[in-house]
Amino acid sequence: MQPIPNPPSSPLTPSQKARMEQNRLRALKKLQEKQGNSPSSQRTLMSFFGQKPTPPPVTAHPAGMAKSTLPASTTAPATPPAQIPTAKRRAAGSPPAQCTSAATDDDDHAASLLRTPSKRLRPTPAASNGRPSARRTARPMIFDSDSDTNDEPERASDRDEFIPERNPPSSPSGSDAPFLGDEDSPIRRNRRTPRATLAIGDDLSDTAPSGPATPTAGSRYSSFTAPQSVTATPRRNLSSFMSPAAKNTGPRSSTAMLPNFASPKPGDKNPERFAWLVDVRDADRRPPTDPDYDPRTLYIPPAAWAKFTPFERQFWEIKAKYFDTVVFFKKGKFYELYENDADVGHQQFDLKLTDRVNMRMVGVPESSFEFWAAQFVAKGYKIAKVDQVETALGKSMREKTAKTPKEDKIIRRELTSILTAGTLVDGAMLHDTMATYCFSVKEVLRADHQPPYFGLCFVDTATGQFQLCGFQDDTNRTMLETLLIQMQPKEVVFERGHLSRATQRLLKNLLHAPIWNGLAPDREFWDRASTERELLRGGYFSSPAAATGDDDDAATAGWPAVLREAREDPAVLSAVGGLISYLRSLKLDKELVSLGNFTRYQPMCQASSLIMDGPTMANLELFQTSEENALAFLGQTDAAQAKGSVDGTLFQLLNRCVSPFGKRLFRQWLCHPLRDPVRINERLDTVEDLTEYPLIRDRLRGRLAGLPDLERLISRVHSGTCRVRDLLVVLKGFNDIQEMIIDLRSQIPQIRPGRLATLCAQCPDLTVPLDFFATAFDHTIAEKDGNVVPASGVEPACDQVNAQMADLEARFAAYLKEQRTALRCPKLEYKDIGKEVYQLDVPKAVKVPATYMKLSATKASNRYWTPTLQQLVKELNELLETRSAVFRDIERRMYQRFDEHYDLWLAAVRTAAELDCLVGLTEASGSFADPVCRPELVPAGPDGRGILDLAELRHPCIRETAGSDFIPNDTVLGRAEPEGAASDVAPRMILLTGPNAGGKSTLLRQTCLAVIMAQLGCFVPARHCRFTPVDRIFTRIGAHDDILRGQSTFMVELSETSTILREATPRSLVILDELGRGTSTFDGYAVAYSVLHHLATRLGCLGLFSTHYHALTREFAEHPQVRLMHMDCHVDPDQRQVTFLYKLVPGVCPKSYGMNVANMAGIPDDVVDRAERVAEEFESTQKLRALPTAKSNSVALKMDEAGVPHHHHAAEVPMHAQADFKFLWQWATQDNHGEAAGTDSLAAARIVARQWTDLAGRT
Repeated sequence: MQPIPNPPSSPLTPSQKARMEQNRLRALKKLQEKQGNSPSSQRTLMSFFGQKPTPPPVTAHPAGMAKSTLPASTTAPATPPAQIPTAKRRAAGSPPAQCTSAATDDDDHAASLLRTPSKRLRPTPAASNGRPSARRTARPMIFDSDSDTNDEPERASDRDEFIPERNPPSSPSGSDAPFLGDEDSPIRRNRRTPRATLAIGDDLSDTAPSGPATPTAGSRYSSFTAPQSVTATPRRNLSSFMSPAAKNTGPRSSTAMLPNFASPKPGDKNPERFAWLVDVRDADRRPPTDPDYDPRTLYIPPAAWAKFTPFERQFWEIKAKYFDTVVFFKKGKFYELYENDADVGHQQFDLKLTDRVNMRMVGVPESSFEFWAAQFVAKGYKIAKVDQVETALGKSMREKTAKTPKEDKIIRRELTSILTAGTLVDGAMLHDTMATYCFSVKEVLRADHQPPYFGLCFVDTATGQFQLCGFQDDTNRTMLETLLIQMQPKEVVFERGHLSRATQRLLKNLLHAPIWNGLAPDREFWDRASTERELLRGGYFSSPAAATGDDDDAATAGWPAVLREAREDPAVLSAVGGLISYLRSLKLDKELVSLGNFTRYQPMCQASSLIMDGPTMANLELFQTSEENALAFLGQTDAAQAKGSVDGTLFQLLNRCVSPFGKRLFRQWLCHPLRDPVRINERLDTVEDLTEYPLIRDRLRGRLAGLPDLERLISRVHSGTCRVRDLLVVLKGFNDIQEMIIDLRSQIPQIRPGRLATLCAQCPDLTVPLDFFATAFDHTIAEKDGNVVPASGVEPACDQVNAQMADLEARFAAYLKEQRTALRCPKLEYKDIGKEVYQLDVPKAVKVPATYMKLSATKASNRYWTPTLQQLVKELNELLETRSAVFRDIERRMYQRFDEHYDLWLAAVRTAAELDCLVGLTEASGSFADPVCRPELVPAGPDGRGILDLAELRHPCIRETAGSDFIPNDTVLGRAEPEGAASDVAPRMILLTGPNAGGKSTLLRQTCLAVIMAQLGCFVPARHCRFTPVDRIFTRIGAHDDILRGQSTFMVELSETSTILREATPRSLVILDELGRGTSTFDGYAVAYSVLHHLATRLGCLGLFSTHYHALTREFAEHPQVRLMHMDCHVDPDQRQVTFLYKLVPGVCPKSYGMNVANMAGIPDDVVDRAERVAEEFESTQKLRALPTAKSNSVALKMDEAGVPHHHHAAEVPMHAQADFKFLWQWATQDNHGEAAGTDSLAAARIVARQWTDLAGRT
């Protein structure tokens, strides 16, 4: 171990050197306690600190051995600290009994953060030139001027740096990295035992700003052991909020997000002081088992408040109101976390845990706050940021002018922001370009068990966009499910106790680890009347009558139109109120609501777009593959994202946008493809034009790629939370948009008039506001210093401050000239060392008067302040403070001037976003290998029915991932001949059979994806595509249960099928894959037969129906609306090998070849042989059973009075009608007069079920 030399003494004052020596001795005592008292350890420790080793003292013992050589077990017991006098205890390094001065907060903070001056900084990685980076030795710590005397110690100069251990992944440079000095820095990770630290228990009377500590009983410096049962893993499962004691109140936020405290142990420090953290209760003294328990608040008894120091009182006043939130508390140059928050930082992020008097503490530098806050938020925690709202100068001025009690004599701090996963507004913390939503849900339940009504409100806090909707849902919550899949909110706000179990299960099933916020009814989750009242009181929208509230119409005149319309829907306005109430608690309501960016959202717009419900989007894997959904549901978000980078979805395939706002708009496009043929052709024309003119496309793409996220930035300018450099970025971005539109207008004559020309005409002219901001302030100074410095004569206050600053600089120059003459030293000059500026740098050979105060020194010179310089520097600091206030006011007014044109900026951004989407569609269309075609839209026939004709179609996503050996297929629905139009006699349904794993499901999915792409305005990977736009796509693919909703596999199948039969129209496209496999063979066959018959005979929609019930092919062989087709394969019966040809051909596949596939999958041969024998016997038995009962295509039915069916009856019911459940029900429950049988309905239901299954089995 290399000895560490003492730092040079010349730059240090005597008091600093004395403090260094005392710190070194205390660190030595700590290491002695840890490493023992052997001679070798003594020599090692002394050499480690650069001191000459001394022989260990030898004390006689009864055994005749030296004490230093005794084993630990035989060493004489130490005297308890309580029995040692105070002076001796301090000399031995024992903790003082109690410190009654308010400075104890500072002492402890110094103990945890103060770096031992005699230690050397660790070596850093080599610089870019290959040589090690230069580092200065550590300087002694002093109290920073921005900290009150009861706060943290800081370095004498900002140039004394902490060496970064590593750069955080999110920081491109070290400027935002978490800095740390040595092992006792609060951000130090627990990788090895610290060499020397100042710990609680050391005597800090020499560094304390107040008087010496007075030892008393019940020491506050005794050790406080963290409970062993502390756990900091966030519980995100909604089921954890559904305990029986909850009484169906629904999910709510839980203090389980933060560590719980175990019972006090005998060795704990002052257990009664923290009893309220052991027996946790909310502000109303309710325990966590109470159904109305509010996990956001904490009850602290009056006796505990009386024992708090001023700093502790300041902390717990905030923490008690945000108990479920991790509080980052600003102290000087650090943000610190205390108690259970500190346990989270230590256990989840490996931050070093230390004691701060009575509270455990971890800390991070203020320069890396964004990085660490993002890490906490990513794990599901809420973050509260508490900042110092006054400087040391402001504090001293306040203390001089006001007579305040002692506890007020600390720097004032306030809660400035709360960060959550769903409400982030800072672009530095938003790593995803997609919108992040927080949504509020209001559920209105009917007393008569009718489907619920929902009022919803979404907000993207990064852009300030609110979206409202209200709808009557069905019992399966289909529309709510669709909306959740489309939006994927990160945070849920709900009315506590007013959310049904079915809705809770749906939210838990669809949302991946969201944050739950249960608000108290009425008081926090406002109703319609309260929402109107709070919107008026909040003054969010400028209206003179809003303040008085006398005339409702006049008061709401300034409201956005969508918000005024929402007044007619109590559920929607209540959802808006709940969300605004929550945003108010996060201090975000003013900056977001005042934007007035409210729009109406329709999850399934019936008029203008292609409708796809939630199961359809999930089955077609538009945004996530099934594997990603499973990983995300299990909480493996990182693994899901990694999978998403490999496995393609349609969104990943088609999203070629290069701007953040363009990507967000394209996701909305994919959720709502077009339905109007005119608009579809308009997009297709634009894609075709941009394909023919690649120069225009490339120039647009190049300009769009360089744009920042303007949609989010203009929202931050509105709120005033951006920096001046952000404003410069925004202005440059809009300059680029202006130039792009001007350039595009010049190119329009080359192409056909279309959407591009419309966008150029719609884009607003930004010349006037951009010219104003170009000359309003000096952009060079703003880029360099981050200050808005207006031109001379524009701002009188700024001109006055600049004049005073120039005068003061002249006085400094005159005084320097005067001192050069007085000291006869022409080389005299000023040196700035951190905040100690204008130090006179005097050569050591020059003698100075006694009034000179030495501040620092080098080998060649000493640096001083004189009384005159001290006064001038004080005036300078006050003037700088005044100038900062002036600049802040000018900056604020500049943001307000920019925000006056918010609608103008937003319109320009939306124009650029649509241009980006169109260019992206062009890029996606050109990425497919030949053949690729432009879709051709065919008008519907006289009966309103359309066609679908796809030739050599390939699955677009599999094409990208599987290579070039994909087999294309033709799909024709609704026409009789190759180039014919829609026809009543042309088959509109395909009954598809084929071997297992033969490609049936892939064919079904690629057909739907082709229609979506065509109606989106994209080219299709096919030889030709002729179709009539469909109004809705339905899918029933795969077999799976839904255990969280309590639904079996068959129940899931029937629920989705029920939605299809209820909502589908003749213009819909329906995809059903192996319907009925979730139940017995007979029941499954009956359901499949009935549904297929209803779709083909009564509904007449386009569809594909795949099945392994080969008896269906015999039943529908002559059906005019059903075409029998199968996936071709080649079977080798000797080798039990099936070669899949993946080609769609006419006819019926005779078998599913399940045994062959089982053999290929590695099932043992003896199992496969037995399975074949059982299958053959079963098939023969079924054929024999069907012989005596089958009569051509009908079966005679007879039922006696007991409801038992007989097969000899005068009337014969057609098989089609028997398999039609609706017909059977009407036939069994109605008499000859068409009236219901009434009391016989139950018996009729038994008849229906019995006949249905019996007939299906015999056929």
